[in-house]
Amino acid sequence: MRIDVVTIFPEYLEPLNVSLVGKARARGQLLVEVHNLRDWTHDRHNTVDDTPYGGGPGMVMKPDPWGEALDRVEARGRADERTATADPVLVVPAPSGRPFTQALAVELSEKPWLVFAPARYEGIDRRVIDEYAGRWEVHEVSIGDYVLAGGEAAVLVITEAVARLLPGVLGNAESHRDDSFAPGAMADLLEGPVYTKPPEWRGRGIPEVLLSGHHGRIARWRRDEAFRRTAAHRPDLIERCDPAALDKHDRAVLAELGWRPGPDGRFGRPGSDVEE
Repeated sequence: MRIDVVTIFPEYLEPLNVSLVGKARARGQLLVEVHNLRDWTHDRHNTVDDTPYGGGPGMVMKPDPWGEALDRVEARGRADERTATADPVLVVPAPSGRPFTQALAVELSEKPWLVFAPARYEGIDRRVIDEYAGRWEVHEVSIGDYVLAGGEAAVLVITEAVARLLPGVLGNAESHRDDSFAPGAMADLLEGPVYTKPPEWRGRGIPEVLLSGHHGRIARWRRDEAFRRTAAHRPDLIERCDPAALDKHDRAVLAELGWRPGPDGRFGRPGSDVEE
């Protein structure tokens, strides 16, 4: 996979040189190029922003540097034999974008070439997004219901979530299959608690089932714990669980936790709209 990032703070992306992402880069599984947007400015102050039309506080990132930068990034990618025949996918971190989920991480991990456009100030002139949406696949993505000073932190989050799904990046290819939100059985669940050696620490043991060697019982315990943690921390996920994905035992665990199926089979808490 190739990743290009255009930013006014290239140093912010230094963490991409460490941990799993850094190792993937060193092995050649992931190519990351960071570009300074100011390289495509033409005044002595390297200006990348201006006042917004219509008035209001803050500044808006100018379209000219972004257009030149993205065109150049595309040309360089086309010259790379690994992405010469691929189309870039533009990812624009923004609080107004669609929520970033594990499902979207999986979708992006299947693309050969991602281009990130992290904004600063009040954002990028809308015409830039509209221009490239007519040429490339574009995703405006939010990593949460809050506002940051800039999109670079979101680039780090999205890149790590995507990179760990690439073949060969994780030491164990099965590691991500039981992750919270992983497609399949964990799609609407949080991963439960995990334990390692020693078997007793400060007077605290571990659940006996984990020592049983009985893989079926262990799998069942882990799924039960996933339901318990999800119900406690993210009840909204329980409410949207697909009833068809739940077995008899799943339903019994939810009933034990105080959840009841509604007319459509979906589970709700007592007094909730789903239950009614």
